[in-house]
Amino acid sequence: MEFAAIVAVGYLLGSCPWGYWLVRALKGDDIRRSGSGNIGATNVWRTYGRSLGIPVIVLDVLKGFVPAVLGVAFVSYLCAILAGAAAMAGHWRPLFLRFEKGGKMVATAGGVFCGVAPLAAAAGAVVWLLVFVTSRYASLASIVTAVSIPVLVFLFGYPASVIVFAVGAAAAVIFLHRANLSRLRAGTENRFHFRRPARA
Repeated sequence: MEFAAIVAVGYLLGSCPWGYWLVRALKGDDIRRSGSGNIGATNVWRTYGRSLGIPVIVLDVLKGFVPAVLGVAFVSYLCAILAGAAAMAGHWRPLFLRFEKGGKMVATAGGVFCGVAPLAAAAGAVVWLLVFVTSRYASLASIVTAVSIPVLVFLFGYPASVIVFAVGAAAAVIFLHRANLSRLRAGTENRFHFRRPARA
């Protein structure tokens, strides 16, 4: 029962569309009609600045971290992995948005790895920051980090189940960034600007 309950909690937490809810509550807007149309932290930050972008990042990380930690603490690594995967699936297709398009799972996946593979997650965060600071492409940083995570999980000696999950999570993140990859190849991807443009 605990196993199933924690996995269910993972999906429900993952389905909380914080980018959509916070923008709707504080700005009265639908974030899906702005920028890239994504409910994730990058689009929220680009559109409304760090005052909303940072809370969305934190909340999106927590909704992956909490079920993963619960799984490790009370059941097993397998439960943590499945609960984390459920949180990522919820972020991608949120129950509370009627299964419409959600986010690209990067922050939520990061939260999951903070719970099941914290050393790899910390190293992955360094990779993300280095790529982002040097390129200012959030998408490129996410893709490179996704590729690096399975290697980092292996190097830090985590169980085989975590390595398999890391490979699957990386594949999912890269798949959801396929349009970004096309724009990166074409040179049309938008660079991230820390100071958002003035809104009309």
